[in-house]
Amino acid sequence: MTKSIYIADDDDNIRRIMESFLINDGFSVSSFDNGDKLLACFLKRPSDMIILDIMMDGTDGLSICAKIRERNNVPIIIVSARDSELDRIAGITLGSDDYLVKPFSPIELVARVKALFRRIALDLGGVKQDTLKYADMTLNMATRDCMAGSKKIDLTPTEFALLSYMFKNSERAVSRDELLKNVWKFDFEADTRVIDDALKRLRKKLSIGKVRIESVWGFGFKLSEAI
Repeated sequence: MTKSIYIADDDDNIRRIMESFLINDGFSVSSFDNGDKLLACFLKRPSDMIILDIMMDGTDGLSICAKIRERNNVPIIIVSARDSELDRIAGITLGSDDYLVKPFSPIELVARVKALFRRIALDLGGVKQDTLKYADMTLNMATRDCMAGSKKIDLTPTEFALLSYMFKNSERAVSRDELLKNVWKFDFEADTRVIDDALKRLRKKLSIGKVRIESVWGFGFKLSEAI
């Protein structure tokens, strides 16, 4: 089935280029010149993925991202000319799954879109265990629910994939490159800051339970249990 993608960007030229490359790669694309139009359409007919600029007329992209995330865990990619650490963290904190800085190659955008869809498909199709457990937390691989004791934690598709990979490899530390390859499904060189940004949001969510993700200096991350 053809995957549908909604794009919101107030730059007509950039929007047309993104739309053209994605359509040529087999996706169904609807584009909007502001986030409010995208949100209104999404609430009526959800898409399979959303690509959002930050600075647009009307409601900004980060606010649109937050509003969508309140209702739906659809994968979201932020595209923006803003490249500060605070902007990246804001995008990930509000629920985006990836952050792409302008100017970017439309080929890279298509690669990231395909990588995100590929990861989600593999997560759904490769379930070998019904549940994964660590400390007081349980991941239901079929329903994609995360429970810390009796408390449910809402996770984005990227957060669920990251945490489930850590659970499956709980006996060892995993490197940043390994996570990029096996969680994000990036088969190209990518900025490892995307991992750090995602972990900032995930660690905050995990704080209600006993599962912790510790940094291993100069290498990557490992799971631990809070005492």
